[in-house]
Amino acid sequence: MFNLLAINPAYAGSAERVSIKALTRHQWVGFAGAPTTQTLTIHSPLMRESLGIGGTIMRDEHGPVTQYGFMVDLAYRIHFGGERKLAFGLKGGMNLVQGRFGELSPLQQGDQVFQQNVNSKLDPQFGFGMMYYGDRFYLGLSAPKLLRTEFFEDAPLDTTGSAWQQGQRPHYFLVSFDLSANFFFFEKFWLGAMYRHQDAVGALAQYYFTDGISVGYSYDYPISILRNYSGGSHEVMLGFDFGRKLKGIRSPRYF
Repeated sequence: MFNLLAINPAYAGSAERVSIKALTRHQWVGFAGAPTTQTLTIHSPLMRESLGIGGTIMRDEHGPVTQYGFMVDLAYRIHFGGERKLAFGLKGGMNLVQGRFGELSPLQQGDQVFQQNVNSKLDPQFGFGMMYYGDRFYLGLSAPKLLRTEFFEDAPLDTTGSAWQQGQRPHYFLVSFDLSANFFFFEKFWLGAMYRHQDAVGALAQYYFTDGISVGYSYDYPISILRNYSGGSHEVMLGFDFGRKLKGIRSPRYF
């Protein structure tokens, strides 16, 4: 909820001032090699608020694979009445992949798919996004990584002679199946709960020390079969906002 720029470039400028957020997520605690993600994002509106610009640095580790993303985000926003906006965004930059596949213990000894390591493979990457939002809602569609990339220049062969291609494939996100309720107390403290369709329930809190400094925490517990193996996921966020808010905006956005 507080990290949308990482997956949707159309979010750039939506805070209506310079906004910086640092976030770390530790998913499915209890799994060996469970995903951990750290992001640093910055974005701001430009040129009479029609344009938004931002940048994203991301580190993502899952099992033997570690990825670093360095992206620039640009959004064009169409303003409607009642603070509603329709934004179109583009994302572009580089993606660095490191893979310790040779350290794994495959079920089939000598499996050539897991004989090679990826020390550092740098690839260009592009993405797009759309977002329709107002003071109390948002709906987004995005594909933050459109380019298909391969981990190896020469794909290894399995015992049948078939080529295995390990790499990245495009994924599409439609923000529509997270149901959240948030309450804002004394213009200082957010407290809320969430439900992710057939996946998890959770709680989140965010506190504003000043108008521009905030800290947040969220926890979600799986309701799928993963609940038998994981203690849930933890996420911590630190935010800084600079500059004046636009006239008529009286409280921080909930996303």
